[in-house]
Amino acid sequence: MSLEPLDLSVIDNHAENIYEAIVVLSRRARQINEEIKIQLNQELEMFTTRMDSDEEIESNPEQARISIEFEKMPKPTQQAVADLMNDRVTYRYKEE
Repeated sequence: MSLEPLDLSVIDNHAENIYEAIVVLSRRARQINEEIKIQLNQELEMFTTRMDSDEEIESNPEQARISIEFEKMPKPTQQAVADLMNDRVTYRYKEE
């Protein structure tokens, strides 16, 4: 995995300040992570009902393929940054 430096001034342009941008990015990354978890659990759910032992889980090629597919997906933080940069994230403050 390579590291890709981000220009903070570019990120800052998508929010009031850099701190607000970081909070928005972290919350969006958490949302994406939760969506990925739900999707992965739904896809792996069919394997848990069919299998009874740990040995079968390790040797199931279809389950391994799904797991590898999810591991290769972009990380939630990368997706959150891309969403912010492409103006696909909207946010608002809670009203008190």
